[in-house]
Amino acid sequence: MKYKVIVIGGGAAGFFGAITCAQANPDAEVILLEKTNKLLSKVLVSGGGRCNVTHNCFAPGPLSQHYPRGARQLKEAFKTFGAQDTVAWFEQRGVKLKTEADGRMFPVTDNSQTIADCLLQEARRVGVSIKTGLGVTNIIAPDPTIDQRQFILKLSNGSELKADKVLICTGGNPKTTGYDWLRELGHPIQEPVPSLFTFNVPGNPLKELMGVSVPHARVRIAGQKLEYEGPLLITHWGYSGPAVLKLSAWGARIFHDQQYTFTALVNWVPAFTEESLRVHLQDYRQTHPKKVVATNPLFGLPQRLWKALTSLAEIQADIKWAELPARNTNKLVEALLRMAVDVKGKTTFKEEFVTCGGIDLSQVNMKTMESRLHPNLCFAGEVLDIDGITGGFNFQAAWTTGFIAGKSLASKTITAP
Repeated sequence: MKYKVIVIGGGAAGFFGAITCAQANPDAEVILLEKTNKLLSKVLVSGGGRCNVTHNCFAPGPLSQHYPRGARQLKEAFKTFGAQDTVAWFEQRGVKLKTEADGRMFPVTDNSQTIADCLLQEARRVGVSIKTGLGVTNIIAPDPTIDQRQFILKLSNGSELKADKVLICTGGNPKTTGYDWLRELGHPIQEPVPSLFTFNVPGNPLKELMGVSVPHARVRIAGQKLEYEGPLLITHWGYSGPAVLKLSAWGARIFHDQQYTFTALVNWVPAFTEESLRVHLQDYRQTHPKKVVATNPLFGLPQRLWKALTSLAEIQADIKWAELPARNTNKLVEALLRMAVDVKGKTTFKEEFVTCGGIDLSQVNMKTMESRLHPNLCFAGEVLDIDGITGGFNFQAAWTTGFIAGKSLASKTITAP
């Protein structure tokens, strides 16, 4: 007799878990349930519709360091299925990936539909039964005291399904109430807060520079040991780009506790210390005394940005380097190294939304992704308290945890509760 495995959630982790289980054990009846009518919706919209599948970081240790939450547990998990395994998995199924300059990996087609089609095709090939428009509202775990040996799943259409094993891949949820049905199983939940968001700066001194970006800046949070370097983008509402998004992930809980009101210090020239910057400016002053400060940008900074920074330093538009007072030089150093911006609020891109929080990892066996409270119940993907910075890391966590859970579910052994 076939035993039944039900996978809840039609995203990256759900598909990978279902495919892995069905492939590892053809005798298992694997059913994937998705509450909406859209499968793999996050896969389709991620990376601007190109799907940032993973990151070119193949060593488990360094790869795990890109996860503000779950790093220690994932380090071991990546030894079982890491980024290199992801690349091989897709290539074996005819989907080649390419690496971009920043390490992100995309399908060579630059089309996320390629990834979605591969997963759908593979799921059908190995016999996964896919049902859309069918959500799970409640799970009743096996209870031998009343001779209930299977999971009972209450469905959104009022019907029930029974399963020998269950994999939950319902993703992150911005509202704590979204985890209530899992709390009923006794699983502790780390409260969800947003991760990966941009900084709103209502009084942004550079507001007129919307669209200007620099390839390398450092953003530090005043009064905190939080900083990150990377590309920075000025927007009409504040600041974005990888430097801000990645910083928001590392500081997700701190920023939430501060109600997204804090001071960020922007360093436009992170290659310099204050001392080396002053020396550089002094040397430039001596070699180019007749050049107008405001119209001759230094450090490869965009013309408009440089002009705005000199304006912040109260440098007159026509003043030459030879005439620049020490007071204004000091202000320019400050603007370049520590431009203070008052952050008041955040903006989250809906399609890129990532949640910090979810199923507490202490009650999950990360070697199998199985619940420590309910045998034969597994978790994978963002429903767990695991999240990575931008760059393909959240998808890699989904592939890894989905693969491990799928292997675990494929075992014919039904563990007694």
